[in-house]
Amino acid sequence: MNRRTFLSTTTASAAITSLRALAAGKRPPRVVMRSSWQTVNIGDIGHTPGVLALIEKCIPEAEVTLWPMDVRNGVEEMLRRRFPKLRIAKDKAEAFTKDFLIHGSGPYLTAHRDVEAWKNETGKPYGIYGITMAPAGDPGLKIMRSNGLDEPTRELLNSASFVFLRDGISLRVVKDAGVKAPVIDFGPDGAFAADVRNDEAATAFLQKHDLEEGRFLCFLPNLRNAPYWKVKPTYAFDEAKQRRNDEMKEHDHAPLRDAIIAIVRETPMKVLVVPEDSTQMETGKELLVDPLPVDVKAKVVWRQNFWLTDEALSTYVRSAGLVSLEMHSPIMALGNGIPAIVCRFAEQTTKGFMWRDIGLGDWLFDLDKPDELARVVPTALALAKDPAAAKAKAAKAREFVQQRQRETMAVVAKATAVS
Repeated sequence: MNRRTFLSTTTASAAITSLRALAAGKRPPRVVMRSSWQTVNIGDIGHTPGVLALIEKCIPEAEVTLWPMDVRNGVEEMLRRRFPKLRIAKDKAEAFTKDFLIHGSGPYLTAHRDVEAWKNETGKPYGIYGITMAPAGDPGLKIMRSNGLDEPTRELLNSASFVFLRDGISLRVVKDAGVKAPVIDFGPDGAFAADVRNDEAATAFLQKHDLEEGRFLCFLPNLRNAPYWKVKPTYAFDEAKQRRNDEMKEHDHAPLRDAIIAIVRETPMKVLVVPEDSTQMETGKELLVDPLPVDVKAKVVWRQNFWLTDEALSTYVRSAGLVSLEMHSPIMALGNGIPAIVCRFAEQTTKGFMWRDIGLGDWLFDLDKPDELARVVPTALALAKDPAAAKAKAAKAREFVQQRQRETMAVVAKATAVS
């Protein structure tokens, strides 16, 4: 049996087993998903519809309840349009009535306190789907220590029914830490499966700005540290982070700006500068658009308003590709067959290295390495000059991601099945 046949058979077998259980009078599994971390970033929004779509496809009989941290600002309405039967838990007490907890994708075990409470108060099973557990020393991950995972985290992972890591480095960290969960493996970020759409809004915007389908590329800016103090009242201004942003912003955005110039002058493509989080509209204008030569600027569109994941995804699927200092727009684009070049830097977690794991290592650039930084412009230009070849390359990576999704959801189906 070849790999493709095996994967199809595995998924089909899980579905058949579940349907037989229902026919025998067993009730559907009741799953609660802890996810939806914030609404100021379309990637954090995108994790949730991605995993919901996978469960809908692979475990269609499951009754899914979302236990969100934040679904304000239009996010709940967006999710209900796509998943009209979705249940949303109002509090922990409601969430804890379910059979199985899935911790959704995130930069680490984001809701570790909630997972610990679930474990201690309910004794019910749980699993971890598509997170990063970066090596010690990565900024912002206080949960990590110099010798790897701290003991509380190790114990939470030990007791999980499955632990899926979204990048190979995190997978190695967890295995090296001696975690003993029954299943520990590479599992793609849930946002790869996001399929929410707002075609009406996307089409209207593109028509207004004379952007033709397949004839423009999206560029996304990003500072070393997200200045969330601008959009979150409880987020204190950080002088050191601001200083680092100011120090590196020209270094990081110059290669993208040079790529825009080359693409506009050497190809028929136009460029659309867009945000992934709600602090980035100003960044895009300041660092990517305003410094451009006049002839180039005439073919560059700047999106000045924030958007939700559905409109963003409807825009990305109409583009020829993305060049991004952010990660989740490329994830969602690639999950829908659109080429995406990713640039990263030391302040980020190891999530960017998933591009190597899915076969796109030559579309991943570490801006702290001069030789890699120098390859951003020629790689972006090559994508613009031969979008068909780039799309074929993206399709191959997407196929690998979808294979892993089928494998991982077969594990989830087995773990959540009601005995």
